[in-house]
Amino acid sequence: MAVNANGYKVFSGNSNVLLTRAVCAQLERPLSRATVGRFSDGEIQVEIGENVRGADTFVIQSTCCDANQNLMELLIMIDALKRASADSIVAVIPYYGYARQDRKVAPRTPITAKLVADLIEAAGATRVVSMDMHAGQIQGFFNIPFDHLYAAPVLLDDMKRKFAGQSDELVVVSPDAGGVERARAYSKRLDAALGIVDKRRTRPNVAEVLNVIGDVSGKVAIILDDMIDTAGTLTQAANALVDNGALRVFAYATHAVLSGPAVERIQKCAVEEVVVTDTIPLSPAARSCAKVKQLSTARLFAEAVKRIHSADSLSSLFV
Repeated sequence: MAVNANGYKVFSGNSNVLLTRAVCAQLERPLSRATVGRFSDGEIQVEIGENVRGADTFVIQSTCCDANQNLMELLIMIDALKRASADSIVAVIPYYGYARQDRKVAPRTPITAKLVADLIEAAGATRVVSMDMHAGQIQGFFNIPFDHLYAAPVLLDDMKRKFAGQSDELVVVSPDAGGVERARAYSKRLDAALGIVDKRRTRPNVAEVLNVIGDVSGKVAIILDDMIDTAGTLTQAANALVDNGALRVFAYATHAVLSGPAVERIQKCAVEEVVVTDTIPLSPAARSCAKVKQLSTARLFAEAVKRIHSADSLSSLFV
């Protein structure tokens, strides 16, 4: 694949403009011009403000809350670029909404993650980039190339600085059985122990019983997850770790959904600090919470944009 001589342009929807500007700063190029607004009846209005004929184009848009509005913005921007004769259109989706609806959980329920993939492809995207997907198999829902990025370099760098020289005292904890593989990978990088919080109900409508697997007594526990939504799982896991003798509890997650009572729960729970990334912009309540710290993924996304344009390997970013 040859490098596109017409260059590349980076556009932003309204969901995460700060991240897009940070990516452009890393790339040392201006944010490309586009108007993404509303008609008086609420319909989305998009106009690309510069020539993209024959160029590689990148649209950075998280499909976070309001997921439906942000998804429609993304689809309409892709369509506009397709009709403006862009050579390629890469949908850069730092947080992929609807990812938790990736399978049928009952006889008459949708697989909405697949529907969203079909919509993005039908709109005209030629490639998709996302970070720390809730379910990795969603990549297979697309018939176009999909690049799966990881926030691990950013999160691990912060962990190594914060817990330097404490590897013998650390335990990386998965808050459920589904995240064990992720927690194990981090624990190996930190040379730390591994723990798991196992949740189960003894019978219907009875409160969950939390069992901590692994020795956390006298240790600094790092709860690791892909996202924090209402923070219910985080709160339960933190309390279980403290009850089992953990001295301190920290939490790391890529996506700060933080919906409903999440910030209030974080304020009250045993976790000392919750470290998240900027794949989703923080709400005013989250920004004002002293326990919440946000790290930037701009460098990773900027490097991905450059490598996609120049047809270089992305996997070497995470070796």
